[in-house]
Amino acid sequence: MNLKIGKIESVEIYMVKLPLVNPFETSFSVETHKEALLVKIISSGITCWGECVASPAPYYSYETNETAYHIIKDFLVPLLQTASAKGFSLAGLQKSFLRIRGHNMAKAAVENALLDLLARKESVPLYELIGGRARKIMSGISIGIKETPRALIEAVHKAVESRYHRIKMKIKRGKDIEYMEAVREVFPQIDLMVDANSDYTMADIETIKKFDKFDLMMIEQPLEHDDIYFHSLLQKEIKTPICLDESIKNLKDVEAALRMRSCRVINIKQGRVGGILNASAIRQFCCANDLGIWSGGMLETGIGRAFNIHLQTLPGFVLPGDTSETCRYFEEDIVDKPVVLEPDGFIEIPKGEGTGVQVVPERLERNKVFYEKLT
Repeated sequence: MNLKIGKIESVEIYMVKLPLVNPFETSFSVETHKEALLVKIISSGITCWGECVASPAPYYSYETNETAYHIIKDFLVPLLQTASAKGFSLAGLQKSFLRIRGHNMAKAAVENALLDLLARKESVPLYELIGGRARKIMSGISIGIKETPRALIEAVHKAVESRYHRIKMKIKRGKDIEYMEAVREVFPQIDLMVDANSDYTMADIETIKKFDKFDLMMIEQPLEHDDIYFHSLLQKEIKTPICLDESIKNLKDVEAALRMRSCRVINIKQGRVGGILNASAIRQFCCANDLGIWSGGMLETGIGRAFNIHLQTLPGFVLPGDTSETCRYFEEDIVDKPVVLEPDGFIEIPKGEGTGVQVVPERLERNKVFYEKLT
């Protein structure tokens, strides 16, 4: 993207901590709050925002909020300042960012903020800037691991009542077969998938084979977080489509997964792969090679949630993603307006320039735990 960005006037970092409506349990942790690192950039009097999808702990990824802060402050912002002094495009900045290996989540926070800036400068919604089209977005819900099957059934029932188009349940060893049986007994027809967050190994193959009887849309990342090869062996043994998440960090990983037939679906978390532009490139490759795609979520605030919604306006996103209404996770978000489900379960794209959401200063201040002006 060669649009000129212009002089950067300031870059600020915020850390906010929002209490979750309910604890969210995965195979590796239990979250009671969402701690989010936010990047605020001002250029030509226009304010834009990006959100880093990292967490406080290195359980999902080696990146954390602390590492992202370090990379943004000590490496990305200096490169941004150098580029700003010369006049630059986002494509040129991306190229300079390649000097820094990995740290996709940190890069995405900065790059996405600049995309928001470009869209606002062009007075267009973000989806238009990236080549999407206006349409309603399908909703999907991710339900954390529950203490009992009964508790899970209650959560699924609420999701069905709300008209979510797809339900994902987190699982782990010991909380899998019994829980899927309970859900399928009560809800035999719903679109259902499971997410193991890398809790299994090939030693669990006989257990995983039993998942086939539950008519699942897919099983997400059953094996190790950085594995592609062993997933290819597992996919040959089961009929349920495997979806790769944690092990897909860039387009080359997708190409490797396709060559080895490691999966049939890719979870495109734009923050995990370096931002909206990299996510779009992966989307294009998957569409050309008959790999299913959907947009994953990381319990984002309204800033990150808006980027995920705009991403899904691009061709190929025909599977419901982790796109839930705001009240599912937060009593109060830091942006206006919240994401809400329409009666048919669809979600509207935020209206307005850029991402279409506005940070509410009072809410930002109320939930702020750290602030620093970098430039």
